[in-house]
Amino acid sequence: MAEEQWCSIPSEDAFTVFNSHPEGLSQEEAEIRLARDGYNEVSSKQEHGPVYRFSKQFASPLIYLLIIAAVITFFLELYIDAIVILLVVLANAIIGFVQEGKAQNALEALSKLLIPEARVLRGGMSTVLPSRELVVGDVVLLEAGDRVPADMRLFYVKNLRADESILTGESVPVEKSTDAIDTGCASFGDQKNISFAGTLINQGQGRGIVVATGNTTQIGKISEFIRESKEISTPLLRKISRMSVVLSVVIVSIAALTFAIGLLRGIENIETLFMASVSLAVAAIPEGLPAVITISMAIGVNRMAAKNTIIRTVPAVETLGSATVICTDKTGTLTRNQMTVTQVYSAGKLYEVTGTGYIPEGEFLLNGSRTDPETDKALMETLKAGALCNDASFRGVDNIDGDPTEGALLISGLKAGKFYLPREDIVPFEPEERFMATLHKKDDGSKVIYVKGSPEKILSLCVSQFDGERTGPVDTQGVVQASEKMASDALRVLGMAYRDVPADVERIEVGDIRELVFVGLQGMMDPPRDGVTEAIGNCKLAGIRVIMITGDHLSTAYAIATKIGIETEGALSGKDIEEMSDEHLGQRLSSVSVFARTSPGDKLRIVKILKEMGEVVAVTGDGINDAPALKTADIGIAMGLTGTEVAKEASDMVLADDNFSSIVSAVEEGRDVYNKIQKILLWTLPTNGGQGLSIVLAVLLGLTLPLVPLQILWLNTVTAIGLGVPITMEPKERGILKRPPRPSREPILIPLIKRRVIFVSLLIVAGAYLTFFMKLENGGSLDAARTVALNTIVFFQIFYLFNSKSLHEYVFRDLLSNKTMLLGIVIVLLLQMLITYQPAINIIFSTAPILAGDWLMIVLVSSTVFFLIEFEKYLYKKGYLS
Repeated sequence: MAEEQWCSIPSEDAFTVFNSHPEGLSQEEAEIRLARDGYNEVSSKQEHGPVYRFSKQFASPLIYLLIIAAVITFFLELYIDAIVILLVVLANAIIGFVQEGKAQNALEALSKLLIPEARVLRGGMSTVLPSRELVVGDVVLLEAGDRVPADMRLFYVKNLRADESILTGESVPVEKSTDAIDTGCASFGDQKNISFAGTLINQGQGRGIVVATGNTTQIGKISEFIRESKEISTPLLRKISRMSVVLSVVIVSIAALTFAIGLLRGIENIETLFMASVSLAVAAIPEGLPAVITISMAIGVNRMAAKNTIIRTVPAVETLGSATVICTDKTGTLTRNQMTVTQVYSAGKLYEVTGTGYIPEGEFLLNGSRTDPETDKALMETLKAGALCNDASFRGVDNIDGDPTEGALLISGLKAGKFYLPREDIVPFEPEERFMATLHKKDDGSKVIYVKGSPEKILSLCVSQFDGERTGPVDTQGVVQASEKMASDALRVLGMAYRDVPADVERIEVGDIRELVFVGLQGMMDPPRDGVTEAIGNCKLAGIRVIMITGDHLSTAYAIATKIGIETEGALSGKDIEEMSDEHLGQRLSSVSVFARTSPGDKLRIVKILKEMGEVVAVTGDGINDAPALKTADIGIAMGLTGTEVAKEASDMVLADDNFSSIVSAVEEGRDVYNKIQKILLWTLPTNGGQGLSIVLAVLLGLTLPLVPLQILWLNTVTAIGLGVPITMEPKERGILKRPPRPSREPILIPLIKRRVIFVSLLIVAGAYLTFFMKLENGGSLDAARTVALNTIVFFQIFYLFNSKSLHEYVFRDLLSNKTMLLGIVIVLLLQMLITYQPAINIIFSTAPILAGDWLMIVLVSSTVFFLIEFEKYLYKKGYLS
């Protein structure tokens, strides 16, 4: 029988299906079932060993490109350069290896949630045994403090409440019952008669028959979702991979074509021709690109950490910046996860209560004006009833021990003052009675019973109503209207009443809760976090859609969503989702942004459909139920304070403060990271292209090589570190959050970058050859001419580096904004002086000293790139270029 059906059948039928009895199975039968079904454990097998995972890190076109570069430099007998390149490859592999296997860690965290021992009935005898030995049909005994060892259908409860937040994401304890549920079994929150493996019993007692163990429990099924979820490559990695393939093919093809054309032209020195082709490949391969991109991401990781966002996988830095949809849960992320009384109704008046969370500070407003609660005796009695008929305790600012609902009532009372009357007895809350009552002794020796519960139940027990001065008939219509008004505002409403009893009453029973005096209602909610409405607005400004997916009630979710500015055309429940086809759900996803009472499968399905629609999806979550969606999303965001280890292990990043606003700050950082990566490509590819093109022209036209391979490697190494790395330190551009998310299918090499690659490459080649031949014409040696060409290319790269501070914006006012860039330029110039004028180095690199006039010629020629690119930006802004 499917697990969705257990909540809809009488518990007796479950015993029939499993051939069991309320006194439990016999030991012999249990052993047979254990041998048949296996242990009650969540599978966490590892599909691949560490050797495979490590070797997989090299399966990347970009890595192939680097390995080719290392091989080429090795054959050039440049062993040190080859070693450096291979070290870069090894470092990337180690980083990937460490990050690999987060799904395995998530599964192991799941398995730890099943407790080591459970108390069961075997043949009518209570016994404690390892929970891994539980079988279907076993009868398990539950009490406060127990973690449920398996999924079970409850057949006996006594004031049983369970914390199911790891499955539902909702922190309010669930009141358990034994009655079969005819409808509404779609979500965990609706299955009141089921206790789920891994959840925590925080009140009462219960008994249940085990209906699922191990991988067939809800936790087990979630682990299966995680195992089946494929590792998702981020948009950036996919784009770099495609670019690397293209770049590899182009470079190798051009090098081979150059060699072939050289042969056809009759070049007899094969060794020289081969070395020219190798020089071309060395010049064109951007060896430092992966390192600079990694550095850029690492800087983003550090900046995000300062904003309470901990990155677990480095590419997640960029991915968040490209997000078009954020699927977020409600409790603890958009809201404070602290129930707060916001409205109180008494004597026909509705008060607003300010202040949020478990901080006993706030005001009582009547018709918008502050009022002293002590002036309204009915209000004070309502607050007193909530504070005294209460098992929660105040442990200090923002710290409550006990049920969140009772904590809210206690804090609302403390906002009006301290209420204390000694408690002498209690009638605990029972789901079937729907109220709680406490007996207290007054200062004058008389006694009073305070009662709180559902408004309907309290009204049915009341015979009169206190208006602040005297008691009179109950205004049933007024109370019902007030209760419905509060409920429509997504408030959880409780009614308050009292009954005076003689001083000799020492004990109270359920039967004593009658002939009550109604005093008022208190409405509470989990209020939105400070700043979350602004954060939602910033998301809208940034072109990011926010979708709420929660286990809470539909009306509550919709009310909170509209309150904080999430735009939606209605809301859908888990049951609605279950009845829809993927096509229909996809259509509704275009306009509906609130989903409530959802299951892990629902959330996972929504994420998959959004991705199929071309969205880049970020998902937040804190419970086990969120793990599959976290792992499947383009970027999974776990909660650091309230998140389970399962959610954290399945995520790409963790919010240290559980605050949605931190996500928006991280989006801005992510966009800045991608912007910097584009700038790195914008600068790197044309400069490498110019070097490579200079070799191609020399072979095609039969010219002398303007640079030798060792000079090219020097050029690549010095400029990649001294000029490329400082780009990662470029200040964030203004208004970056106001830009819309880039299209998910937009290539990393956008038309502007391609145009720059061609234009700047040609400009560098033209400038290098111009200065090279001018030096030869003026009687300079070949080494001196090559030195001039070398320095010309370096100065081209320096001037073009300033252009690359922004893809589209003029850079005149920000020329000196990056101090690291200025330092890098100084270091590169000093190194160029060294390679130009140091005799020993001249011998190694085939360079020679040059004249002061040569430097003037170099600066005049190379500076043209700066003015031409800024003019191109002008044409772009005017619409002449796209």
